[in-house]
Amino acid sequence: MIQSTSCLETASGLHLAIIMDGNGRWAAARGLPRLAGHRRGADAVRRVVEAAPGLGIATLTLYAFSADNWARPPQEVHGLMGLFRHYLDGEMPALVRDGVRLTMIGRRDRLPPDVLAAVNGVEAATAGGRTLRLRIAIDYSARDAILHAARRLGGAATREALARGLGEAYGEPHGAPDVDLLIRTGGEQRLSDFLLWECAYAELYFTARMWPEFNGWDLAAAVRAFSARERRFGGVPAAPHRLGEAQR
Repeated sequence: MIQSTSCLETASGLHLAIIMDGNGRWAAARGLPRLAGHRRGADAVRRVVEAAPGLGIATLTLYAFSADNWARPPQEVHGLMGLFRHYLDGEMPALVRDGVRLTMIGRRDRLPPDVLAAVNGVEAATAGGRTLRLRIAIDYSARDAILHAARRLGGAATREALARGLGEAYGEPHGAPDVDLLIRTGGEQRLSDFLLWECAYAELYFTARMWPEFNGWDLAAAVRAFSARERRFGGVPAAPHRLGEAQR
């Protein structure tokens, strides 16, 4: 059966993924150190987490630190790790209060012990959250996750088994639903090794807004744009198109 659905019809229970880009450039444009941009970016995370449930978003996956980001200057990496720990410790009471369940996806074996302890603590404290599923990708690589899952499955791979294997690769045995909408801030237009499998049919939304400036109004605008699109999952459009127009 061919799937064809309006994005507006699926605007309840969305899986939204965000590549939070532009922190360093935002800071540089103001003569500030890059880490100052990352600190302001943490404020944007709070704004988006607060706005997401009211826009029909059930799962929110944020790209905080890629496996390739270890190549950044040591001072910046150290600062980012400290910022992660500060965010997790500081936001835990609000997450519990608001019913937000936070989990981390990514490698845990390379994280500093204090950051890993903070991750484990907030995951345990928020395990009962039902309002929003918040996933933070730290030391994450989609290519590595796919490779890990494929190696474990060997010749027994199916789409369903591989999807489960991707979750298991980074500590989420049940994985997450496919991404409905992916937002990238900062003006760049690429996926940067983020949720490659899960974004197979995601709608993509690129904005020049730098992440530290992103707010609930920007999020609402992206969801409205998503709702105006028609998702066909490789099927045929609802209305006829001119000959030769292939739709994906």
